Amino acid sequence: MKKSLLILSDIHGSLTNLATVLKWAKNFAIDAAVFLGDGISDLEKTRAKTGFLCPWQQVRGNNDFGSPYQEAAVFDFGGHRFFLCHGHRYNLYMGMETLIAAARNNGANAALFGHTHVPFRDDADGLLLLNPGSLGNPRSRLGPTFAVIECNLGAPPKPEFWGIDFDGSISAIFVGNSL
Repeated sequence: MKKSLLILSDIHGSLTNLATVLKWAKNFAIDAAVFLGDGISDLEKTRAKTGFLCPWQQVRGNNDFGSPYQEAAVFDFGGHRFFLCHGHRYNLYMGMETLIAAARNNGANAALFGHTHVPFRDDADGLLLLNPGSLGNPRSRLGPTFAVIECNLGAPPKPEFWGIDFDGSISAIFVGNSL
């Protein structure tokens, strides 16, 4: 059975982009969602207003001061185990080794992270590495981005990236493996 997981990170006050994505997600048959930090208070304000109330997993980022959420978590969904973190504690700008080790130590087959504000995907010997990019302060030419991961039992997680266009519409985009 196919399940879809919405992946968001780094809202940084962009409530308009967040509301656009959550309204879109209501019509996309999303089963659960993950937020990877930096904007937890923005998320809490906007979820109810848009009526997008699916189950959420959240971790705090380096700008989520006073948040009760953990900095890392493990989440089982659709037959897969996901390691979730914001990324600021994993030396991402120096390489992915620390993140990969943490994900593997937690038995994950996917590591989801934010912090860099750049959408990213790669495969590290069967471990999916994914950063959805940023809704609020993107640092790539792609603009505001997010991801949806399709999960099917017995198949690897299948990520798809989406971008918010200048007119507020949402389009599928291609993301490679460079930060």
